[in-house]
Amino acid sequence: MANQEAKKQEEEEEEYGVLLYYKYTTIPDLQQLFNFYESICNTLSLLGRVRLSPNGVNVTVGGKLSALEEHIAAVKLNSLFDGTDFKLASCHEPSNDRVAKELVTLSSCPLQKSPEISNAGKHLSAVEFHSVLHNIGNSQDKLIPSSNNGIVLMDARNLYETRIGKFYTPNVETLDPEIRQYSDLPSWIDNNSEKLRGNNILMYCTGGIRCEMASAYIRSKGAGFEKVFQLYGGIQRYLEQFPDGGFFRGKNFVFDHRVSVGSSDSRILGTCLLCNSPFDDYSSRSRCTYCRMLVLVCDNCREKDSSYVCELCRKNSQCIQLTSATDFDNSVEISEVAELEAVSTSDRVAVPALVSGPRTLRKLRILCLHGFRQNASGFKGRTASLAKKLKSIAELVFVDAPHELPFIYQIRQNCDSASELENNHPLSESCNKKFSWLVAPDHKGENDSDWKIADSPFDPLQYQKQTEGFDKSIAYLKALYSKAGPFDGILGFSQGAAMAALVCLHQQKLIGEMEFRFAILCSGFAVNMNNCQQGSINVPSLHIFGSDKGKDRQIANEASRHLASVFENGCSVVIEHDFGHIIPTRPPYIDQIKDFLKRFLCSECKI
Repeated sequence: MANQEAKKQEEEEEEYGVLLYYKYTTIPDLQQLFNFYESICNTLSLLGRVRLSPNGVNVTVGGKLSALEEHIAAVKLNSLFDGTDFKLASCHEPSNDRVAKELVTLSSCPLQKSPEISNAGKHLSAVEFHSVLHNIGNSQDKLIPSSNNGIVLMDARNLYETRIGKFYTPNVETLDPEIRQYSDLPSWIDNNSEKLRGNNILMYCTGGIRCEMASAYIRSKGAGFEKVFQLYGGIQRYLEQFPDGGFFRGKNFVFDHRVSVGSSDSRILGTCLLCNSPFDDYSSRSRCTYCRMLVLVCDNCREKDSSYVCELCRKNSQCIQLTSATDFDNSVEISEVAELEAVSTSDRVAVPALVSGPRTLRKLRILCLHGFRQNASGFKGRTASLAKKLKSIAELVFVDAPHELPFIYQIRQNCDSASELENNHPLSESCNKKFSWLVAPDHKGENDSDWKIADSPFDPLQYQKQTEGFDKSIAYLKALYSKAGPFDGILGFSQGAAMAALVCLHQQKLIGEMEFRFAILCSGFAVNMNNCQQGSINVPSLHIFGSDKGKDRQIANEASRHLASVFENGCSVVIEHDFGHIIPTRPPYIDQIKDFLKRFLCSECKI
């Protein structure tokens, strides 16, 4: 007993940490890597975000330091990650980390324009970067010996990051693009290329990942843009090397529950948006009403239900009418399913235009149905890239399905008995609940939500057995539509697409209760539609699924193709891709998705 108590105390006292790393490399099997991350993060109880794309990974996860070290060791076994810079820092245990609501997120890499990473700027270590800044104006520097070229120090971060921390050096021009989001940087580079041409360009960002893409994009512009250098490991590594801050003033914004990391210099660089007093704490997550960018609002100025307008929106707008923040709820929490609450990616009402005149912005509202054994919060995380790229024309609203599912675990071969494993599985309270729109005939109902041992190994065709529960789900959606609607369209992924297709099938019966102008069915398949004739469903539809070689291991290409065939050919669009069981968000697929949605924008909408 004493040994058990000592072990428990030792575990409670174990340090927690945050791990950050990225790697640009060609991923041969995206689904396999996704499965690897999902498994290892679950096994080690890590929270955070793992962003995957065919071009690489971007990881921010937190947990016990020992678990993070195990994670690094496991990743290093994969040759894809040779040479990766793993940034591991100890910190306090996160109590309510809003950044870590989703475990694994699939999305594309940051910059919309994708040059060859092999053409990125030359890496400078923190010491080398500091040496260059120190030797500006004399001939002592050997890293950048040409005295005929000026040096431009370029910040590759978002505006809310530059507010609280910057590099300051004499005799050097520092460029701050003042962009809302990193995907705006290529356009800024295009518009300011003459400021960069012929100069030595020193780039820096939070952890180094954005400089990889941005420096490659600058160098891709050809003659006059060859001399590009970047701070390897970003400001994160620089502050580790120079704890007093060196040439960096303020704090470094980081994308986890720490929010920001500073040096031993306690001076505050940022100021409150309203009173201009020194302030640099973003932990309240206050955002601009219009562009949703983080803003700094001190404790004395912050009020419940207040609205804020950032500097850029003030600069670019001639007349702005403030509206209560409750009208622009961007909640990231999801309540119990019985309360019929939805999670939205955008504003719930029309946003006033940012220019004078009578025009208003009326986005499409799309109800999103998650897949089997998923939930609204997880699906929202996995489609974050899609929501971001559609934010000017569409609001995605996510909701949990009504059928709660049990937690499933497999018996490992080295376990002595099933009872031994049952006594050691995770507590249900520590896991996000899982739901479905359709269930198997032997489903036991709402009380069937505890842990249970899997009857057999995972069956990739199990979705074919989920044929019951439609009546409960359709009644649930009617009630939700009455409370949170109306919606312009319905989007479903995997089993959610099967449910959305059934809604379209019963459209005539639902008139007056639940109506949609269009449907988007991703990796879908048909359930209980055996009597449907080809082209019999007359609802404008977009079908997105993997091609014959698309490596979708969950839903076969033939199943998604068959579902598309029951929709009227004249008003349906099919997009086939090669990226597995996901919704692709890179060109040309995102452009095709936007083209489909633009058909349904009203004439007063601004794109």
